Amino acid sequence: MSELLEQPATATHAQIPLCVDLDGTLVKSDTLWDSVLALVRHKPAMLLQLPFWVMQGKAAFKARVTSAVTLDTVHLPINRPLMQYLEQQHASGRAIYLATAADARLAERIAAGHPLFAGVLGSDGSTNLAGGNKLEAFRQKFSDGPFDYIGNALPDVPLLQNSVAPMVANPHFRLRMALRGKKIQPAHEFLDRKPFFRSALKAIRVHQWAKNALIFLPLLLAHDQGLHTLLLTLLAFLSFSLCASSTYIVNDLLDIEADRRHHKKRLRPFASGDLSIFAGFGIIASFLAVSLAISFFLPKIFLFWLAVYTASTLAYSLRLKRMVLVDVILLSGLYTLRILAGSAATGIKISPWLAGFSIFFFLSLAIVKRFSELENLRARGAAPTNGRGYLLSDIEQMRSFGTSSAFASVVVFTLYINAMGDMQLYHHPKRLWLLTPILILWLCRVWLLASRGQLDEDPVVFALTDRRSMLLGLLVALVVLLAL
Repeated sequence: MSELLEQPATATHAQIPLCVDLDGTLVKSDTLWDSVLALVRHKPAMLLQLPFWVMQGKAAFKARVTSAVTLDTVHLPINRPLMQYLEQQHASGRAIYLATAADARLAERIAAGHPLFAGVLGSDGSTNLAGGNKLEAFRQKFSDGPFDYIGNALPDVPLLQNSVAPMVANPHFRLRMALRGKKIQPAHEFLDRKPFFRSALKAIRVHQWAKNALIFLPLLLAHDQGLHTLLLTLLAFLSFSLCASSTYIVNDLLDIEADRRHHKKRLRPFASGDLSIFAGFGIIASFLAVSLAISFFLPKIFLFWLAVYTASTLAYSLRLKRMVLVDVILLSGLYTLRILAGSAATGIKISPWLAGFSIFFFLSLAIVKRFSELENLRARGAAPTNGRGYLLSDIEQMRSFGTSSAFASVVVFTLYINAMGDMQLYHHPKRLWLLTPILILWLCRVWLLASRGQLDEDPVVFALTDRRSMLLGLLVALVVLLAL
C-alpha cells in the first residue's frame, strides 16, 4: 500500500476516470441500512410504510428512505487506505467519480464533504444503479471509453470485468470467489476492517456478563449447596447472558449515529463499520433462539422475567434512554430484575432487605454512569450530543442524587445485618459488620474518582479492571467466610 501511495499516476493513466463505489467500499457501512435504523430511532411510526415502499422497487425504496430521514454523513466510517489513495489520485489531476446504488441525493451529500469528487452517479428513484445498470451508466458517461472501478460486492463483477485496473475494498467472500473464477486479479486491495470474530466478540460484550452474576445471589445468600440448584442457576445465567448480549446489539444498532460522534464509542464494531448490520441481526436472532431454548429447562416464571427484561431493554433503547431520570431508574431496575430471575430459576425467595438494598445501590451506580459522562464532557469542554436530555448544569444535582442513594443502600445493608441474628444463616453474624466500611469505602471511591473525571463511564468495567476494587472484593469474601 505504501508503494502505491508513493508512485504518481502516469499521464495516460491519469486520463482514465476513476469510479469508486460507496456502500462497503468508500464507506465501510451500508448507508441504506444506516438510514433505516435512523428512521427506526427518529420516526418509528413510519416503519408501517416500509412494506409499501419495498413493493415500489429498490430505487424507489431508497428514494423514500432518503427523503424520510437525514443521515449524518459527516461521521460515516471511511475506508482510510482507500481515501488516502483517492486523495493521491486527485492530487495528480485524475477525475474521480462516486458511483453508487445509493440514492443520488444521499451520495451527493457525502461527495460534498469530500471535494475530490468530480461527479456523482447514483440511483434516481426509478433506476437502481447497480450491476448492469451501473455499467451502462458508465458507458454513457464516458462515451464507451476506458474507466477504472473500485468495488466490494458481487454486483460489482461486471464493472470490474470492464475496468482497466480493477480494484477492491474490503471485498466480500462471494466477490473474491467470483473474481477468482473469472481469473480477474485486482490491481489493488484496500483493507480496513478488523477480523469478524474479534469484532463479534466485542459486540456481544462478554465483560458485561459480569452483571448477570447477580443471578447467583439468591443461591449464595441462601447457602444452598445443592447440585441441582446450582445447575439451574448456571442455565439461568447462560440464558440471561445470551439474551442480554442480543439487546446490547439492538442498542448499538439504534445508537450508530450517536456512537459515531462519540470519541470512544465510535470504535464500537457497528459504528466503525467493522461489523455489518446484517451480522448484527444474525447474532441477535441466534442468541435469542438459544436463550429461549435454554429457558425451557427452567421454571416458567424465569421466562416471564426474561421477557420483562427484554421488553424493558427494548423500551430503553427506543425511547426511555432519552428521558431524564427515567433512564437511570430503569437501569437500576434491570439489576434488581437479574436477582429476581435468579430467584425464579431456583425457587429461592429473596428477602425484602435484599430488594431494598439493590434498588438504592444500583440506582447509585446508574447515576454515577451518567454523572461520569457529563463530567468527562465538561473536562473536554464539550456539550452532550447523545440526546439523553442531561445538561452540564445537572452535574451537581446528579451528584446529590447518586451519593444519597449510595448511603441509603448502606443504611439498608446495616439494618439487614442487624436483623441477621434471627435468620440462623451465619454462626458469627456480627462479623458481617466489617462489610459496612468496605462498602462505604468502595462507593465513596467510585464517586470521588467520578468527580475527578477518572472513572470509566461504565462502573462495571471499572470494577472489573480496578485493582483496589478487586482487593476489596477479596476482603468481602474473607469477611463472609469468617462469619459462616
